[in-house]
Amino acid sequence: MTDLAGAVWRKSTRSGGSGGDCVEVADNVPGVVGVRDSKDAAGPALAFAPAAWSAFLAQVKGS
Repeated sequence: MTDLAGAVWRKSTRSGGSGGDCVEVADNVPGVVGVRDSKDAAGPALAFAPAAWSAFLAQVKGS
Protein backbone atom coordinates (compact mmCIF):
# COMPACT_ATOMS: atom_id res chain seq x y z
CA MET A 1 0.00 0.00 0.00
CA THR A 2 1.27 3.48 -0.86
CA ASP A 3 1.85 5.87 2.03
CA LEU A 4 0.15 9.19 1.30
CA ALA A 5 0.64 10.58 4.83
CA GLY A 6 2.79 13.47 3.57
CA ALA A 7 0.53 14.27 0.63
CA VAL A 8 -0.45 17.87 -0.02
CA TRP A 9 -3.98 17.76 -1.45
CA ARG A 10 -5.47 20.31 -3.85
CA LYS A 11 -8.94 20.47 -5.34
CA SER A 12 -9.48 19.96 -9.01
CA THR A 13 -9.86 23.17 -11.00
CA ARG A 14 -12.97 21.52 -12.49
CA SER A 15 -14.67 21.16 -9.11
CA GLY A 16 -17.53 23.50 -8.35
CA GLY A 17 -17.10 26.44 -6.02
CA SER A 18 -19.88 25.29 -3.69
CA GLY A 19 -17.62 22.80 -1.89
CA GLY A 20 -19.47 19.64 -2.90
CA ASP A 21 -18.55 16.85 -5.29
CA CYS A 22 -14.83 17.71 -5.34
CA VAL A 23 -11.90 15.59 -6.35
CA GLU A 24 -8.56 16.27 -4.68
CA VAL A 25 -5.17 15.36 -6.15
CA ALA A 26 -1.79 15.09 -4.46
CA ASP A 27 1.23 15.04 -6.75
CA ASN A 28 3.97 15.94 -4.28
CA VAL A 29 4.73 12.33 -3.24
CA PRO A 30 7.62 10.86 -5.28
CA GLY A 31 6.51 8.19 -7.74
CA VAL A 32 2.79 8.42 -7.06
CA VAL A 33 -0.26 10.63 -7.69
CA GLY A 34 -3.00 10.36 -5.08
CA VAL A 35 -6.69 11.00 -5.78
CA ARG A 36 -9.45 11.22 -3.18
CA ASP A 37 -12.98 12.49 -2.56
CA SER A 38 -12.84 15.79 -0.64
CA LYS A 39 -16.03 14.92 1.24
CA ASP A 40 -14.22 11.95 2.83
CA ALA A 41 -10.68 13.20 3.40
CA ALA A 42 -9.98 10.47 5.96
CA GLY A 43 -11.36 7.80 3.65
CA PRO A 44 -9.60 5.78 0.99
CA ALA A 45 -7.49 7.31 -1.76
CA LEU A 46 -6.46 5.95 -5.12
CA ALA A 47 -2.76 5.88 -6.01
CA PHE A 48 -1.57 6.09 -9.62
CA ALA A 49 1.84 5.94 -11.21
CA PRO A 50 2.61 9.39 -12.67
CA ALA A 51 2.62 8.01 -16.24
CA ALA A 52 -0.78 6.37 -15.72
CA TRP A 53 -2.20 9.61 -14.29
CA SER A 54 -0.86 11.60 -17.26
CA ALA A 55 -2.42 9.10 -19.67
CA PHE A 56 -5.74 9.35 -17.83
CA LEU A 57 -5.69 13.16 -17.98
CA ALA A 58 -4.86 13.09 -21.69
CA GLN A 59 -7.88 10.86 -22.34
CA VAL A 60 -10.19 13.00 -20.23
CA LYS A 61 -9.02 16.15 -21.99
CA GLY A 62 -9.52 14.48 -25.37
CA SER A 63 -5.92 14.95 -26.42
